[in-house]
Amino acid sequence: MQSSRRLFPAKPQLDVLEGDPHKSVGTQGGLFYEFFAGGGMARAGLGAGWKCLFANDFDDRKASSYCDNWGDEDFHFGDVGRLATSDLPGKADLAWASFPCQDLSLAGTGAGLKGSRSGTFWSFWKLVQELAREGRKPSVVVLENVSGALSSHGGQDFRALIGALAKEDYRYGALVIDAVHFVPQSRPRLFIVAIDATIEIPPALICKAPDPAWTPGALLKACDVLSDEERQRWVWWNLPKPSPREKVFSDLIEEEPTGVAWHTSPETKRLIEMMSPINRKKLRDAKKEGRRVVGAIYKRTRIDTEGQRKQRAEVRFDDIAGCLRTPVGGSSRQLIMVVDGENVRSRLLSPREAARLMGLEESYILPSKYNEAYHLAGDGLVVPVVRHLASNVLEPLLAAVRKQGWQVA
Repeated sequence: MQSSRRLFPAKPQLDVLEGDPHKSVGTQGGLFYEFFAGGGMARAGLGAGWKCLFANDFDDRKASSYCDNWGDEDFHFGDVGRLATSDLPGKADLAWASFPCQDLSLAGTGAGLKGSRSGTFWSFWKLVQELAREGRKPSVVVLENVSGALSSHGGQDFRALIGALAKEDYRYGALVIDAVHFVPQSRPRLFIVAIDATIEIPPALICKAPDPAWTPGALLKACDVLSDEERQRWVWWNLPKPSPREKVFSDLIEEEPTGVAWHTSPETKRLIEMMSPINRKKLRDAKKEGRRVVGAIYKRTRIDTEGQRKQRAEVRFDDIAGCLRTPVGGSSRQLIMVVDGENVRSRLLSPREAARLMGLEESYILPSKYNEAYHLAGDGLVVPVVRHLASNVLEPLLAAVRKQGWQVA
């Protein structure tokens, strides 16, 4: 660990919290636990009206970033499977879990919820079950993952998630929210929002039919495998569309980036040589624009006309970045190409540019090492997406909880 801060806080006395913890939250916010917290992007999105009671992550580099930005008072570093409910203070209004996606992101060809990484969901869920038995059941639960979770193992992994919620007497619904509505990055993610079934959901939060904006065909198909009982608990959440996005990809690009350098002319030439005829045409068209144009590039392995695997550089000039991913090797790190007439430059996306694509504030402290910073962004939540979900669904739900007398004691 580069950080000298204490990542293993002394175990607090958790039976009671002094005073009323709700006095320190906003009128529309609540108390929350953040599991698989990463750099605390759910916390950033929920905002100052919410109070974190407990956060957890197993990755030491992400833990350092979390504590750099939020302090270590509420953070517990370690394996979620080794946590006990005695580690969790008070009674949270919300339990947020952005559990690992690696075993689900291959759309059914991976290990799914039985995998060593995505399967850590069950360790988290065991804690929720035990909290319920102790009378500390979170009123609201949010599960976030890649949209591939909908089709993993023919939809059975998604059904397992829904079945777990149903058995603990939650009602639930799902939304696939693409971050492109909020930031210039194509990044669809699955959000399952559940609420204690004893709470009456305000009618304004429910749609009579699924909204196409948040309901792709994959989600409809996933719902087809649910049992009749599971469908009876289903809710089509009414999430309004956000205001039109103001910024485009080129707005986020730095002329003098920190942490990366512009490629040499030969390096840029080699990158262009890796392009297919279709992508080279995109570049030629960009040169004719008569203005500065920024493109996003990923290197991908494709099968050529002779059946051979060949690495290609694929570019898009629609002022939207491709989905940030965690860097494995060098090929999954996103590059940019800046075109101004015949002048063409290229380089890796900088850490701060990646952070901007996640909607993080300029003041957010990033790791000093490039791969660590890029990994943090590529594995995180888009902050304004969380804020939109919180302000339009989560906070109205908690208002209903309080109105019906389920405030934290």
